[in-house]
Amino acid sequence: MKNIIINVGRQLGSGGHDIGRMLALDFQAKYYDRELLNLAAKESGFSEKFFEQNDEKKGFLKGLFNMQTSHISGGSMYKTNFSQESLFQFQSDAIQKAAKEGSCVFVGRCADYILRDFPNTVNIFITASMKYRINQIMNKQHMNYEEARKFIESKESKRAAYYNYYTGKKWGAAESYDLCIDSSILGLVETEKIIAEFIRKRFGE
Repeated sequence: MKNIIINVGRQLGSGGHDIGRMLALDFQAKYYDRELLNLAAKESGFSEKFFEQNDEKKGFLKGLFNMQTSHISGGSMYKTNFSQESLFQFQSDAIQKAAKEGSCVFVGRCADYILRDFPNTVNIFITASMKYRINQIMNKQHMNYEEARKFIESKESKRAAYYNYYTGKKWGAAESYDLCIDSSILGLVETEKIIAEFIRKRFGE
């Protein structure tokens, strides 16, 4: 198969990470999720910890400000002007560089928008019922029902604000993607199979 780029958007607790990894194996593609933070750090010269603290958060840096901290770049102390747009640009550059090297699966981080002009891309959004997602978060984060619900709402509010701000589109809206699918209906394995079949038909394989 030709080189393809699969961009996976996901609701929290929907299994998007696991489905993304299965797709990467299925299409012999490189998988990028939090790995993008390491790539962006290497591209920018800033520490991965800095990108982790601001991952998929709009407004994490309120405009330009004067920063003096030990975790910005390899433990060295210095002052610099920095903006949230700068951080987004570093990550965008890392995503584009990875996409040029071969087939990739990108999870989140506005990759669908960043790679909108690249050929052979497909944009997927993974959703699931709230009950299913709450149960997943309860098990993984060791939370009770109400804690898990609030955790999802808080995280997704930030994720949506980040996506909407940088793309000008609406996070999770069907028109922003090529395929939207509910993983809680058939489970992660069968959902991945449906997505993989869609991708193969999309590219005539």
